[in-house]
Amino acid sequence: MPRAKQLTVWIPDRPGMLGEVGSALGAKKANILAFTAWVEGDRGAIRMVVDKLAVAKKVLAARGWETTEEEVLEVTLAHTAGSLGRVAQKLGEAGVNIRYSYPGSAGSARRVNVYFGVSDLKAALKAAR
Repeated sequence: MPRAKQLTVWIPDRPGMLGEVGSALGAKKANILAFTAWVEGDRGAIRMVVDKLAVAKKVLAARGWETTEEEVLEVTLAHTAGSLGRVAQKLGEAGVNIRYSYPGSAGSARRVNVYFGVSDLKAALKAAR
């Protein structure tokens, strides 16, 4: 199973910020492959996987937005009933705690990439095979 680099960007909690982040990345041809966004306290957070990590980090830093980077498990699933349950079951049986997950494009309507933030990436990579 592949790993993916995920960026988390912390932004002000105000209208238009998701659009601002997306537009800033798009202007530099950094494509967002997957994301999840929420508000925590007085700021917004966006976890994302992009196709050009270095470009994205530079763009976000130039705007003064704090970012963190971490590796996550990337699993490509068939777009069929039970796909998510099967991989999540394998991770649980291996003692891996899924802290969060979110979907993204796998380049096909019949497949979806799911990104998992897990307690033990090495064990997750082995279990998800």
